[in-house]
Amino acid sequence: MRARSLFAAPLLAAVALGALVVAGPVRAEGAPKVHDIVVTYANIAEAMYGDSLTTAKALQKAVNTFLAAPTEANLDAAKAAWKAARVPYQQTEGFRFGNAIVDDWEGRVNAWPLDEGLIDYVDKSYGDTSDENPLYTANVIANTKVRVGKKTIDATKITPELIDSLQEAGGVESNVAIGYHAIEFLLWGQDLNGTGPGAGKRPATDYDTKNCTNGHCERRAAYLKAATDLLVSDLEDMHKWWGKKGKARAAVLKQKRKAALGTILTGLGSLSYGELAGERMKLGLILHDPEEEHDCFSDNTHNSHYYDELGIASIYRGTYTRVDGSVVEGASVAAYAKAKAPKAAEEADMKVDAALAALKAIKDEADSGKEAYDQMIGEGNVEGNALVQKGVESLVAQTRAFEGVVGALELKIKVEGSDSLDDPSKIGE
Repeated sequence: MRARSLFAAPLLAAVALGALVVAGPVRAEGAPKVHDIVVTYANIAEAMYGDSLTTAKALQKAVNTFLAAPTEANLDAAKAAWKAARVPYQQTEGFRFGNAIVDDWEGRVNAWPLDEGLIDYVDKSYGDTSDENPLYTANVIANTKVRVGKKTIDATKITPELIDSLQEAGGVESNVAIGYHAIEFLLWGQDLNGTGPGAGKRPATDYDTKNCTNGHCERRAAYLKAATDLLVSDLEDMHKWWGKKGKARAAVLKQKRKAALGTILTGLGSLSYGELAGERMKLGLILHDPEEEHDCFSDNTHNSHYYDELGIASIYRGTYTRVDGSVVEGASVAAYAKAKAPKAAEEADMKVDAALAALKAIKDEADSGKEAYDQMIGEGNVEGNALVQKGVESLVAQTRAFEGVVGALELKIKVEGSDSLDDPSKIGE
């Protein structure tokens, strides 16, 4: 995946989406206590990150099985485990933006897009150089020494510590050396199909030291294991931080009433608007570029987008269904808004449902086998483009409905913006 500029910039929601502050909240009986809402919020975070950790450990087990016996069947099982691990993790993204602890950490596990030539071999069509990235084709797997600026890094042994040190090497954000997408690339390889059908097709023999294809199979296996182990370790940290004595839970619990509600709605609004509607969907639609697909190697983007939205709904409504089928639920922003600002709450509920339906339609289209997400955003695909555009519009409308809740409750928040939505003329500059 090639690098792209990051257009998102914090904007006052009042500027990006309209005035926030309106008449004071309606006085009503039966509104849940804000403290209870925040406790539910933290409990759901703990559960979501707990599920993310559990499924990452299942991925780790599948990767270890594959590396011990690198067959196509075991590679397929590892790919399936990767996709399963994305389901709970994507639902956690609503905890970003409002929580500095999460947003500072998130790039360790879900950074994208990435210049995959940093990690491994790439097709000739990828190119040899990049004006923005001296490590564009560093190929750590093939080289025991990596030059970063004036420093030469010893890469003789590939370890979690080594690849961690290469994350954003040289200050370049597209030097993504760790996390879900590095693992995705190592499992699938490049998707060279453009906006045509098909995902990456890395052979299992890329890891078979007795029948090695594309060279350096032992080092490639070491990289895949190191990246998977590091993902598990990082998720262990975040799960702990949302636990009963964790620092993420403590940070939000100590906030005053309006600030705490603002934190929750900042995360939901920013993910809905600038990140998902803008950077992950509208940008790719404007450029018709499969490189802007979030899970570009695996063609799993339709699922990642849908589960982002499901997470938004779960956090807003205070109810999350875990991977084992159990439910974590409690006092919610939705219930609070319904009691204090019923008109704004009704609008928000409708827009959340509409966004869920629009993102589910994209998921269903891909799951049916008719076309993958990168095909939907392809130039000239009128129906596919319209399906994605409807998703974008539904997310913008959802954010505006959250804006209505913010105004009715006399809150102030900052929502992440995107040039893709706010100033499309800047795209490509």
